[in-house]
Amino acid sequence: MEPGSIDNLSILYQSSDFIVVNKHWDVRIDSKMSYEKLTLQSQLKYRFPELADPDTYYGFRFCHQLDFSTSGALCVALNKAAAGSAYKCFKERMATKAYLALVRGHVSESRMTIHYAIGKNTTEGMTHMMCIEGTEGCENPKPCQSELSVLEHGSYSGDPVTKVLLQPLTGRTHQLRVHCSAAGHPIVGDFTYSFKKDSNPYRMMLHAYYLRIPTGKELIEVNAPDPFLTSLDSNWVPHHVVHRLDEMIQELKDKTIRAEEEERNQEALLSSGGEEMPSKTKTLEKEEERAKCEQWLAEWALA
Repeated sequence: MEPGSIDNLSILYQSSDFIVVNKHWDVRIDSKMSYEKLTLQSQLKYRFPELADPDTYYGFRFCHQLDFSTSGALCVALNKAAAGSAYKCFKERMATKAYLALVRGHVSESRMTIHYAIGKNTTEGMTHMMCIEGTEGCENPKPCQSELSVLEHGSYSGDPVTKVLLQPLTGRTHQLRVHCSAAGHPIVGDFTYSFKKDSNPYRMMLHAYYLRIPTGKELIEVNAPDPFLTSLDSNWVPHHVVHRLDEMIQELKDKTIRAEEEERNQEALLSSGGEEMPSKTKTLEKEEERAKCEQWLAEWALA
C-alpha cells in the first residue's frame, strides 16, 4: 500500500448506500485545520464529488473511526437512512471488527484475552494518551476487553515480533494499542505507547483487516488486504506459523453468525411473550458503547 495522496484511495466495497475504503496510515479521517489538506474526507470529495452531502459538515458520514496511524477498512454512509442503519449496528454491538498487527516480542500464548480497564491519562505531558487502571493519573477507567490470536512468530529488522489478529470486544479510545502495550507486546512503530522509543519503522503496524456490518438492507463484509507481508515489507520475516489468517477469520465469522442467530431467537422469544436470557457479551459496557456511538455519529444520526 503506497503512502496516501489525494488521488490514491482504494475502494473495497461500494453500493448506493455505502462505501468502504482502505484507509492509508498517517491520514486523518477529517480535520478542521486548514493546513491539513490530505484527509480521508478530502480524498472522498476528490474521488466522488457528486456523493458529498452539503447538509453535513465534512460532506460524508463516517460510520466509525480509525486512528490517524491505523490503516484499513472504514465504512462511509451515503445518506441518512443508511447512516441510521449503520448506527443501529454499532449501537447494538452487531458490527464485527478485527485487526492485524505486528507486536514486539514473541507472544507465548497462542490465544489470550486482555481485560485491562482503560481510562484517560491526566498526567502532565501525557493527556493525549489513555492508560490502564492503576496507572498514576488514570482517570475514570472503564472495563474493556480484547481478544488476541497469534498468527506468526518472526522478526522485524532483526528484532523478534509476532503477527497477531486482534478483536476489540469493547470500544475504548486507543484500546488495542493500550492493551498490547500493557500485555508487554507494544505494536511495532507505536511511538506514543512505546513512550517515544519505537520511532524507526515507517508506520505503526496496526491495520483494520476485517469489517462486518449487517445492516437491515445489506450485509457489508470486507477484508482490507494484509499489508504485513514480506513481499510488501522485506523488514518483516515470518519464521513460524501458529494460526492461519483465513482460518481465524472463518472462525470469527462462524462465531458472529451464531451470535446473530441467538439474537434472533431471543427476539422471537420476546415477541412470543417469553423472558430474555441475559447475555454477558450483549450487556458488556452497553451504556458506555452507546454513548460513544452517539458521540461519533451525532453529526448525521441526530440531524
